[in-house]
Amino acid sequence: MTYRTCVSLLFVTIFILSLLPAQENPDFFPFSVWYSGGKARAPMLSEITSDSKEEWRRDLEQIKSLGFNTVRTWVEWAACEPEPGKFNFENLRLLMDLAQEAGLRVFIQMYVDSAPDWVAQEFPHALFETQSGHKVYPQSAPGACTDNSDVREAVLNFYTEAAGVASGYPNFYGWDLWSEPHIINWAHLDYIPNVQYCFCPGTRARFRDWLKDKYGTIDELNRSWYRSFREWKEVNPPRFSTILSYTDYIDWKTFIYEKLVDDMKMRYDAVRKGDPDNVITAHAVFASLFQTPHSGAGATDDFMMAKPLDYYGVSLYPKHNHPNTHWSRVTVRTMMDFTRSANREKGGWYVGELQAGMGTIALLISDPVTADDHRIWIWSAIAKGARGINIYAYYPMSSGYEAGGYGLINLDGTLTERAINAGKIASIVDNNQDLFLSSLPVKAEIGIVYNPLSQIVGGMQRREYPRAHTNSLIGYFHTFSEHNVPVDFIHREHLERQDLSQYKLVIVPWPIMITREAADGLRAFVENGGYVLAEARIGWNDERGYASEIIPGLGLHEVFGVRENEVRMRDDVAIEIVNNNHPATSGLEVGDVLKGTFYAKSVVPLEGRTIDILARLEDGSPTLVSSRYGKGEAMLIGSYLGLANHPDPVPENEAFFMNLLKWANVERPFTTSHDGNSTSPVEVILQYNDTGYVLFVINHSETNEDVIVDLRVEKDGVYSLHDVINNGESVIESENNNLRIPTSIDAKHVQIIRIHK
Repeated sequence: MTYRTCVSLLFVTIFILSLLPAQENPDFFPFSVWYSGGKARAPMLSEITSDSKEEWRRDLEQIKSLGFNTVRTWVEWAACEPEPGKFNFENLRLLMDLAQEAGLRVFIQMYVDSAPDWVAQEFPHALFETQSGHKVYPQSAPGACTDNSDVREAVLNFYTEAAGVASGYPNFYGWDLWSEPHIINWAHLDYIPNVQYCFCPGTRARFRDWLKDKYGTIDELNRSWYRSFREWKEVNPPRFSTILSYTDYIDWKTFIYEKLVDDMKMRYDAVRKGDPDNVITAHAVFASLFQTPHSGAGATDDFMMAKPLDYYGVSLYPKHNHPNTHWSRVTVRTMMDFTRSANREKGGWYVGELQAGMGTIALLISDPVTADDHRIWIWSAIAKGARGINIYAYYPMSSGYEAGGYGLINLDGTLTERAINAGKIASIVDNNQDLFLSSLPVKAEIGIVYNPLSQIVGGMQRREYPRAHTNSLIGYFHTFSEHNVPVDFIHREHLERQDLSQYKLVIVPWPIMITREAADGLRAFVENGGYVLAEARIGWNDERGYASEIIPGLGLHEVFGVRENEVRMRDDVAIEIVNNNHPATSGLEVGDVLKGTFYAKSVVPLEGRTIDILARLEDGSPTLVSSRYGKGEAMLIGSYLGLANHPDPVPENEAFFMNLLKWANVERPFTTSHDGNSTSPVEVILQYNDTGYVLFVINHSETNEDVIVDLRVEKDGVYSLHDVINNGESVIESENNNLRIPTSIDAKHVQIIRIHK
């Protein structure tokens, strides 16, 4: 295929996709700072005094003068319903009125994790309960379990009441229903090992109902769990592991994922009763790629949690509380791109909380948050399609173990450099709302499969090697992001639904447990011309935790053309290239070594199948093979290259990963002079809209950089370039469907270039 043909096909594809139905663009970009009147930290509310009105007015006028267009306030159940059915929304009403005077929109965070004291008194049966039978008596937090209908009714009624109040104000914009969803929040029972929730009567009954929907009859449940229950009332969640089937544990953890989604949907519906129009969001503690289903407080799945909402989001605290745990550049990128990917069908995502100042937890203190940090974090999020930025918080925390931390200004009210800088960015966003709301990141042709089922292999034995699933995915993402290649994370459900038409290349890291439907989806994808790279032991276990008779499992041996021969556990796995005539190994030398880890697996071809052997293990047995299947091609690697590639990238692995683009005919919409430059990293992100492109150039390095971006364009001609931040104008003429854009960018700075013909 010629270069010109590739370009034409790319733009034909973009044109066709632009004709497909999409979520309507929002009409407002909220850029806020968290503030709820006075200096009380969230979720607490300040007591209203005779001085409150003037104090709050001064704060809100300063927030507006800095450049913010929105204030993010909060409503808390414990303070706002001190007695059953008696509501006190005076703090909200005063703030809404004063924000209206100041010209600020208002976004509301809902908090029900701290409950009024009457809740525990009236509903003692609904207290959270651990697997050991301990009841959790609230200390304001954590309230009681909404799996009990009486508590659930009280909580949802509170949402509806708050919605009725807020929606009456013309400056009200939207909701965040749930800050960092878990089964239980803000309660740390350190005296119970491996504490798990919730085993209260309501949750156990709800789990039984879920099982009835899944299995239909008690006999089907008994077959699946290898049990002999006589009645449904005998069924309970698993509290410990056995040597037998762990299907019960898979069901329990799957139920928790789905229960949290249903809980979100109920909150959404409760707000809609009182507010039929305004935007509704929520946000995770961090992207679910970094979570584990073994978490006792309940893990969430971002792809699932986004479904009942207008947008889902995430908290971003790259300098949370200790210099040794600051997020790396790749962690920040992963967090944002994963959240973007989970909201791909929504057309955007929200930064629910963005760290405003240094982090503190008890005696731990992070390094200072700087204006440079905010510049990189904020523009990176917007470049990746964020539709709202909410900085946490205006004042530092006034109490609790975070006291003194996370403030944009000082606790005495004096401004900081980062507050002034963040306000300037907010002003630029506010002045260019139409541009940022109408533009989307260019569509990726590479999908990396996120499949939390793979974290459950072994059940409660908890042999989920730390961060193996997480780091396996990041190992591939790291390479592509450093080379400025657009890439999505996709969910196992996309395989099950066979919803992969956007992608040419699908990568399946750490694939040791998948569903039969996902295996069928991979088969169909390759049959129809797709390219798949899968790692060792794909389909070893099915969704019940049962081993496959042949590995690759679930019939995938037919797709890959091989079956597993031997497998050994090793920390370091040397995979020697023996064939560099294949597109995936071109440029590598025979004898070059890829680095794997954890498993070293050899394979043998199926009878009658012809495969390409690309690399062998040290004993000479085949381990990296590729096979044609239908119209596509499937490649299998007998180890974990992604896991071995993070946090320390391996040059040979990275070269192989980049070769996968040639193998799968992936089209790059642009390249840059800094692709793969980890010493002086410059990130480039391209968005498209109805009139052209928006190019974000983000200099992560400590030095000024001269950068060249080569952008593929549909037609040659003269293109107008507008510097969005500095309001500069220039023109460049393309040649051979390539628009070469040279630029110079200061250290830790960002350029945003609007491009149209």
